[in-house]
Amino acid sequence: MRVRIVIVLIVGALSPAILRAQSMSVIEYTPRSTLVVPEHILTRAKFPFIDVHSHHRRPSPETVDSLLRAMDAMNMGVMVNLSGGQGEVLAQTVAAMQIRYPGRFVVFANLRFDGIDDPDYGQRAAAQLERDVQAGAQGLKIFKNLGMTLTDGTGNRIATDDSRFNPIWAKAGELGIPVLIHTGEPASFFETHDRFNERWFELVERPNRARPPEPSWEQIMNEQWNVFRRHPGTSFISAHLSWLGGDLGRLGRLFDELPNMYVGIGAVLAELGRQPRFAKQWFIRYQDRVLFGKDSWNPEEYHVYFRTLETADEYFDYYRRRHAFWQLYGLDLPDDVLRKLYYENAIRLIPGIDESVFVGQE
Repeated sequence: MRVRIVIVLIVGALSPAILRAQSMSVIEYTPRSTLVVPEHILTRAKFPFIDVHSHHRRPSPETVDSLLRAMDAMNMGVMVNLSGGQGEVLAQTVAAMQIRYPGRFVVFANLRFDGIDDPDYGQRAAAQLERDVQAGAQGLKIFKNLGMTLTDGTGNRIATDDSRFNPIWAKAGELGIPVLIHTGEPASFFETHDRFNERWFELVERPNRARPPEPSWEQIMNEQWNVFRRHPGTSFISAHLSWLGGDLGRLGRLFDELPNMYVGIGAVLAELGRQPRFAKQWFIRYQDRVLFGKDSWNPEEYHVYFRTLETADEYFDYYRRRHAFWQLYGLDLPDDVLRKLYYENAIRLIPGIDESVFVGQE
């Protein structure tokens, strides 16, 4: 009996703390790790690198100066600005970046969808792309509105593999420039927003990112991959690991099927950092098909990329909790794989990159 009374007293004494803990939401719970392990904080990449996924719309001379200082500090040799626009806007961006600092910036052109229902839209857009390449563009960037929100004159969604774009894909192949294409969103955004959804926290914070169930993620992404299948003479870089960072085996099978397909790692680093052993094996096997990219511009966030790719560190923070609630582990990639990821693959794919930026800089 005495033992039972003691237990009741202890529970009674702790109950307010227990109640406080129970009232805290999972969003508020941000524990500090007590794990003490070796760590290697990297602020510069081991080798000079090319960031193939950056966005800077109509940058001013002051902005470009600031970008270059940050690039030099982290050992970025070349930045690819995917938001070059077209026509006069593209010419202005080329002047602000490429002409101001020769060899350090690459600019990609973009499409406009004016007159998308016109029978000659594809031919006109292809002709504009050719003019943009003559004006300095070294690639074409396709934004995610194609395949998700872009509609025709009747309000119907325009699929990524719509035939009216065929002249554009063919022209890119003819010009020898790559197409970097962002299609869709993470598969979790298309799933039920419930306690089983791995991106639940992000969807709570940004509910507009949730996608309707139709068209499905599979349909939208297969439309992209169909374009690759139908245009084997054009090189395509699928942004964000083609949203298959959590299923690298499937991405590898796509590589095996589609020799003209490449991927960038921008904004999906957390997927790689939670599977370091398998991801390392995958990188070694497909080392010729992956390019470095970051996406949103924040110089300090690059440090987490360097640490994940270059070190064998364990259990460290990702920089955006809403993307990943888990910790990261380093892949410790071999130097020959790192060189391909950081710059060699991009030099091979994107015409006109000044290789002297990388010679003797390691």
